[in-house]
Amino acid sequence: MPSFIADHPMLCAVALILIDIAVWRLISANLANWKLAARLVIFAVFSAVLFNDGMNPMQAAPYADDTTLHLAATALQIGWWLFAARTLTVLLGAVMMQRVGHTGRLLQDLMGAVIFLIAIIAAMAYVLDLPVKGVLATSGAVAIIVGLALQSTLSDVFSGIVLNTTKPYQIDDWISIDGTEGRVTDIDWRATRLQTSQGSLAVIPNSLAAKAKIINFSRPADMFGLAVSLQVSPHARPQTVIEALERAMQGCRPLLAQPAPSVAFKASTGSGVEYEISGFVPAMGLKRETRNQLYDLAYRHLQAAGVGLLSATEGSTPPAVSGARALLERSTIFSTLRQEEKDTFSQNMTLHTYRAGEMILAAGDVSDHLFIIESGVVSVLLIKDGHKFEAGRMGPGEVIGESGILSDQAALADFSAKTYCTLYRIENEYLKPCLDARHDIGEAMKALLDFRRHAAQALTEDAPVVPVKKGFIQWLRNRGL
Repeated sequence: MPSFIADHPMLCAVALILIDIAVWRLISANLANWKLAARLVIFAVFSAVLFNDGMNPMQAAPYADDTTLHLAATALQIGWWLFAARTLTVLLGAVMMQRVGHTGRLLQDLMGAVIFLIAIIAAMAYVLDLPVKGVLATSGAVAIIVGLALQSTLSDVFSGIVLNTTKPYQIDDWISIDGTEGRVTDIDWRATRLQTSQGSLAVIPNSLAAKAKIINFSRPADMFGLAVSLQVSPHARPQTVIEALERAMQGCRPLLAQPAPSVAFKASTGSGVEYEISGFVPAMGLKRETRNQLYDLAYRHLQAAGVGLLSATEGSTPPAVSGARALLERSTIFSTLRQEEKDTFSQNMTLHTYRAGEMILAAGDVSDHLFIIESGVVSVLLIKDGHKFEAGRMGPGEVIGESGILSDQAALADFSAKTYCTLYRIENEYLKPCLDARHDIGEAMKALLDFRRHAAQALTEDAPVVPVKKGFIQWLRNRGL
């Protein structure tokens, strides 16, 4: 051992403790293994310095004739026990982190508390030479009193251990505990913290969570269930309602194909009949958007089938009107026409039907007519890198062929029937005078065409390649320096 260390062991021991604190703070958290290795090395050197100078932590402190040195040696020997407890806690934490991850943090904290308690008792017994049995007896009586006063807190702690052991949920899981739904952000000694969909924080005691009904929406991964309930008129034929809702499901692209979505009858009352659409989406963040889209599609397909939701105003369309006239009422583009204009316009619309898989309008064709979808689902296919892919799906009330009508340009995508479809066709020679006379309809169609062009361009263009930064600074960053 170097002469300086042999001549000044206490000074070197204090310096090692300060070096350990500095190194632990300076090394990045991403280099956890290096931090642990540095602590083990410093603890080994610290132990060697103490034992070499006769400051054995298993015995009373030396220098009994010199009060200052005796107190300093006592402090260093007690510090050795605490240093050893901290090193062992970090080592066990690193091992447990590899096995159980962050979900075992509560168990790690409890083990660390037990290790430090043992270290303190050992320091009192060996270094301070105190009667440990009396201390343990006194501490036991105090523990009973404290335990009775903290029954609920201890219940939360042990419930937290059970939750960490059985793992009904983990950090970042979306769960529901007795109706409180949210993402798990933390599981500590006392409670489980959830971030709800409204952005608020819900704190649920572990004792309550251990006894509550828990629904984990993140198990299995990449599959999150949703359901939409609708009440329809009791006079509607069930088969008609189910077929319309099945078309709505097929028009909703975010729904997973497997497990397949389904429609089910739920209940019937004197005022209406309730149906439920259920399915799965690949991400929790899609649930709200998909529910909204699915409800809108269900409304449109039911309306196209002549079925009204109980929440909607029934009887707003006279029962004697034709399908073309009713479709103009529902169309967002032509709904601004006056009633007499709609009557005349509907007489110039012809009905066309397409079986599933049939082409309605192919990419590259210049359409001389406009289609308005009455019922069914239309698939929109684009080409990227020589391969076709589905870019979207269309439903009742949407139009096809506006590019040929407005600018004599070819269609950018293939429009094919995904299900059995009925569409009303309006010829260009009749539609053109209407667009010239009603600029609001022309502007609405132009806005729709611009939106579709930009969407098609964004979907077919290759994403820009981000250049890889090079240089000495980037080299240091890549190595965590």
